Amino acid sequence: MVPVWRSVAARRAVFCPSSSAARQTPCSDTRVYKTPQRKTSGQRYNVPPSAEFVARVSGIPTMAKLPYQDTADGLDAAFVGVPIDTGTSNRPGARFGPRQIRVESAMLRAYNSGTRAAPYESLTVADIGDVNVNVYDLKDTCRRIREAYRKILAAGCIPLTMGGDHTIAYPILQAVAEKHGPVGLVHVDAHADTSDVVLGEKIGHGTPFRRCVEEGLLDCKRVVQIGLRGSGYSPDSYEWSRSQGFRVVQVEECWFKSLAPLMAEVRAQLGSGPVYLSFDIDALDPGFAPGTGTPEIAGLTPIQGVEIIRGCRGLSLVGCDLVEVSPPYDTTGNTALTGANLLFEMLCVLPKMKYY
Repeated sequence: MVPVWRSVAARRAVFCPSSSAARQTPCSDTRVYKTPQRKTSGQRYNVPPSAEFVARVSGIPTMAKLPYQDTADGLDAAFVGVPIDTGTSNRPGARFGPRQIRVESAMLRAYNSGTRAAPYESLTVADIGDVNVNVYDLKDTCRRIREAYRKILAAGCIPLTMGGDHTIAYPILQAVAEKHGPVGLVHVDAHADTSDVVLGEKIGHGTPFRRCVEEGLLDCKRVVQIGLRGSGYSPDSYEWSRSQGFRVVQVEECWFKSLAPLMAEVRAQLGSGPVYLSFDIDALDPGFAPGTGTPEIAGLTPIQGVEIIRGCRGLSLVGCDLVEVSPPYDTTGNTALTGANLLFEMLCVLPKMKYY
């Protein structure tokens, strides 16, 4: 069945108030708007307003201008912000990442023109706001994140997270593993984030995946780290990752090539079990994404970032995050815009996605 809202007339109807003043041209069609429905349950999908009829600059910013709701109840997937930078080792500002990503996401439309994915005909999605973090206490923030994600996952919802610094992956994966058991991981980053202790602390944005391994949250034979680079504290900065069974793809292996063949290998390695996708925006070269806390030169391109995410199609994704956007270091908004688009790409590869 072709949804009624795909016609111009039907889409116009949703944005035309019923008052007599509003029935003037160009909003002249006042037919009742109906969202696509599931025949089995009668549950309706959420559909973002089209910029054909509602100005992007209007309204309260939510992710992709989706409806906001307080909880994940009734949702297949939810965008959620975790606005912290308490675990950051260099430039702060990632606490403002979720807010700026939402602002820039006004550019997103309903369909993925590259893959022909139709996320809002496939899944019920909303923005459920931010975790109420404690900006003075990182360990308490981790507790709050873990408890919030337990509730999201208990509702049968797949979280799509806007960070926030990369510390957040640790408590999120604690909640994910409680539900799904040890999970595979696609980790896209300039840094391995497997340090043990930094400045005497075991929790920070450089340590989350070491903690995850220690607690048995990851299926280590189903972990791949892509884009790693930069100077190190030892001759082989990634020896620990390899010793755990991770596949490490340093950035030099990615230069000047499509990453579609790599992702075919990754899909074969990760198989049919549950997988979490964690994407640090500093995986991209700072020429493309300068608004981040720990930039490293010679990184991935946005095209390669999209190839990696699209290459996750077919995996059993149980959660995704996009972290380390620090708006103060990119006043153009382009880093947050890139982050918003990468999150949309993540939405478009979730299980049960419809493609035209």
